[in-house]
Amino acid sequence: MKKIYLLIVVAVMAVISVQAQTNLTGRVYYHPNIMASVFEQGLDIDAKIAEARKNNIAQKEKEKGRKLTKEELAEIDKTVAETKQQMMIAKKCITTAMTVEFTSPTDVVVRQKTKVDDNAMKTMGVSWLKRKAMKAALAVMPESEKMKYEVKGNKVITIDGKDRDTLTLSTDGKTLSGKVDNKTKFILKRTK
Repeated sequence: MKKIYLLIVVAVMAVISVQAQTNLTGRVYYHPNIMASVFEQGLDIDAKIAEARKNNIAQKEKEKGRKLTKEELAEIDKTVAETKQQMMIAKKCITTAMTVEFTSPTDVVVRQKTKVDDNAMKTMGVSWLKRKAMKAALAVMPESEKMKYEVKGNKVITIDGKDRDTLTLSTDGKTLSGKVDNKTKFILKRTK
């Protein structure tokens, strides 16, 4: 009889423990600049530029029917250096802070605050009109979105109409990670 009672107590404690782990109400996860993570993981600038340089040289040599001269290679390298500098500036000019707040056992609010550094855009040579258009587009984007969620193990599935995104909760509950695409992921740290 005592064994059955002990088994029931253990089972109840296990259920309570599992429920406590999956109730995310009140938790807040944050990252100050997801775009930096996206650029660092998903956009290997040096590799992309090296590949573009190689393809450009091959195309020019095919067009000319000969190997390129030192002067022609220097011209390509100058363009490559300028392109790399512009990409590095672009990496720095857009920041997107993200906050995920679980407001109830079924509701989550996702906030994104995107900022564009006007001076960096000027340095890149982006015209005044394009900078204004970008700012106007960002101004009409919603900064927060409320949606439903469900928890399955360590997976948190956000539900926005027909769209579903899966986030992964770390075993200690301190981080929440997601993917932009198959190669690029981001990690939000728990603040509350």
